[in-house]
Amino acid sequence: MSRLGVDVLLLSVGADLPYLTGYEAMPLERLTMLVLPLGGEATLIVPRLEAPRVEERPEAFTVRPWDETEDPVSIVAGLAGGARQAAIGDRTWARFLLGLQEALPGVRFRPATKVMSPLRAVKDAAEVESLRAAAGAVDEVALAMRDRPFAGRTEAGVSREIVARMLEAGHERANFAIVASGPNAASPHHEPGARIIVEGDSVVCDFGGRWGGGGYCSDITRTFVVGEPSSELAELYAVLRVAQERGVEAARVGTTCEDVDAAARAVIDLAGYGEYFVHRTGHGIGLEEHEDPYLVRGNAEPLQAGHAFSVEPGIYLPGRCGARIEDIVVATESGPERLNQAPRDLAVVA
Repeated sequence: MSRLGVDVLLLSVGADLPYLTGYEAMPLERLTMLVLPLGGEATLIVPRLEAPRVEERPEAFTVRPWDETEDPVSIVAGLAGGARQAAIGDRTWARFLLGLQEALPGVRFRPATKVMSPLRAVKDAAEVESLRAAAGAVDEVALAMRDRPFAGRTEAGVSREIVARMLEAGHERANFAIVASGPNAASPHHEPGARIIVEGDSVVCDFGGRWGGGGYCSDITRTFVVGEPSSELAELYAVLRVAQERGVEAARVGTTCEDVDAAARAVIDLAGYGEYFVHRTGHGIGLEEHEDPYLVRGNAEPLQAGHAFSVEPGIYLPGRCGARIEDIVVATESGPERLNQAPRDLAVVA
């Protein structure tokens, strides 16, 4: 905060708040906000009816419950008085930001990402262990799905099974379970629907959730095919395997995020599929499934030891088929460490 010229940090809903306090606020119309002045003590403003959910940590912050007849924006403004620059949580509801701007007309507001992202992006040993456990749980699901029938079932039905298996494997919640079959596999974020999976379909399964043993997230993508793959799909997938491997190999401490993206993208470009790789190579992961650092052209940030991120190139042929391979990787001083160990081949299923 001092280095950035930030006088007060204001965190509401989103992952930044539990990262610092251990408390996850419900996304309510009632304001919850951590007020952390540069030179003062931290205060957690919470609605009184939510206060029993807070595990008090007096060595870190004071809890200030507010009553229904009080104005929480005024309380925050009073604690932030004298500030010139405030860093406010990116997920803060607009109504509260607008209220604070009115109550603190002399304050310049900046996104709290500038303060929090460098802290959260570098994981310590305990955080990596939580990510490793989450990855192991979805590996189990990916392995189990290789022995399950796909043909004759709806995408939504397969998605429900994946969600159930994630919860059984120790996740406290599923964040998403994409199942995209046949021509739908060419849509990277397809919403599983009523389409019935048939012989010859490629099926992209991208799923993850919040691990119950620490609150950190999982994210994995594996591609299946019902019966023997067509020559088109087999050729496409062979290219994808190499691209994903190159991306992982490039993910070394000191390498820029955009160079990791370029390493995976070069393989796909050379094979003539460049226009069909339509998204970045990866995203950071931690308390949120998508967070810094992002592996994308234009991001010249060098990887640091402790950065955790996905490497997930994909190739999508509109109206025909698609495929993606995704693993979570941690940059370490001794090289990139894959956290996901489930097989990465094109899994043939019934």
